[in-house]
Parts: sequence; structure tokens; C-alpha cells
Amino acid sequence: MKVINDLLNYNNLKIVQNTDMFSFSIDSVLLPNFVTLNTNVKNILDIGCGNAPVSMILSTKTNAQITGIEIQKDVFDMAKESIEINNLGNQIKLINGDIKELYQNMESDVFDTIVCNPPFFKVNEKSRKNDSVYKQIARHELTLNVFDVIKIARKLLKNNGNLAIVHRTDRLIDIITEMRKQNIEPKKIRFVYPKVGLESNILLIEGRKNGNPGLKILPPLYTHNSNDEYTEEVKKMFE
Repeated sequence: MKVINDLLNYNNLKIVQNTDMFSFSIDSVLLPNFVTLNTNVKNILDIGCGNAPVSMILSTKTNAQITGIEIQKDVFDMAKESIEINNLGNQIKLINGDIKELYQNMESDVFDTIVCNPPFFKVNEKSRKNDSVYKQIARHELTLNVFDVIKIARKLLKNNGNLAIVHRTDRLIDIITEMRKQNIEPKKIRFVYPKVGLESNILLIEGRKNGNPGLKILPPLYTHNSNDEYTEEVKKMFE
């Protein structure tokens, strides 16, 4: 069932969602609050934008032009409706298609920043995939994986442009290895924890194309306190 909800507390933004599909998660809030944005950023690409939560949150933080690409037509249609409802069409452009095919015909070195909240889980014979095709594509590496994202970013990013990804912490080595292989130098990492005393389950990482070596590990981010409520830092990201 399609519903229109508030996009947290972001300037009264609305987001179109379908309760039968995969709703956006806290990852989509963490990513736009982590990526480095400055006045030189003019063009941003949101790979696998879903129903556009990351793109819309970014629109509150920058005047840059944002392009969102989404492979699933039904999800793309919701994103398009969200953009129209919020009158963001002048800043956010959406494309329905497979980025792995589209990027091959796209001009090189065009984006200052690329963000992506890719599917987290590898696919093998033992994978416990959700019955919903929408959720399978959103969660499992069926149509896109993090290696694809990094390879695509190498072509589409301008020199010294930055790539920011949110992923599972246990994929850190894979991501760093592939970034360096594609000449994207890891520059900052932040580990996200469900609460104090538990292991990190989410990783935020940013790399810079042809950047100089020098990695910063940022302070840990805890999403919930001992009462299972969002921490004050996370609450501020919702505003």
C-alpha cells in the first residue's frame, strides 16, 4: 500500500513509500550526514537512490545538482512522486535504469561527489533472501555490489572527487582493497554501533579519487542509548 510520510523532521519534506516494499532505514540518514560537502561540490550522484531519501536530505545541505539513479521502476516512480510533492525538480534529477549499463555511456569525470547505500549481503546458495523481489534487490547483491559502485565511481568522479558509502562493518577490508585498486584513496571512516557495549554493525567510509594517503578514523557513532531510544546525535540528524 502506498503511503506519504514525513521525511523525519527535514523542513516538512514528504516521502512516498509502499508498505509492501523496502522502506528507507537509518542508513539513508547516516550517509548524507557523513559525506563531505563543500562549496565546490556542484554535481552529486546518488547510486541506487531508492525512493530518494538520501537525495532529499542532501538537498537540505547543499545547492548542488543531484542525480539519482534507480533500477526498479515502481521504486523510481515513488521517488519521482516524492520529488514532485516537495518541488525539488529543479535540484534533483531522477533516472530509471541500471547504473552498470548507464555509466558505460556517461561522460567521465563529471561528478564532484558520489553517494551510495548499496545492497549489503552477498548472494550464494545458502543466502536467505526475502520473498519480495523489491527487498531482495535492495538488500542482496543481485543487480549491484560494492565493487561495481567503486569501479563506476572511478570513471564518473572528477579528480579529487569523493565517494561515500554506507555498508556492513564486516565488508571493510573488501571496500578498502577495491578502493585502492580503483585509485580511490580511503580518507575517513566512522564505525556505527547499535549501542555502547555492542559490536559495530554499520560502516561509513569515504574515499577520494587520486587522493593522497591519510586516513582518519572518526569517533564512534552510537545509534541507541540504554533505553533503546535514538541517541541525541542521531536525533539531530533527523532535523
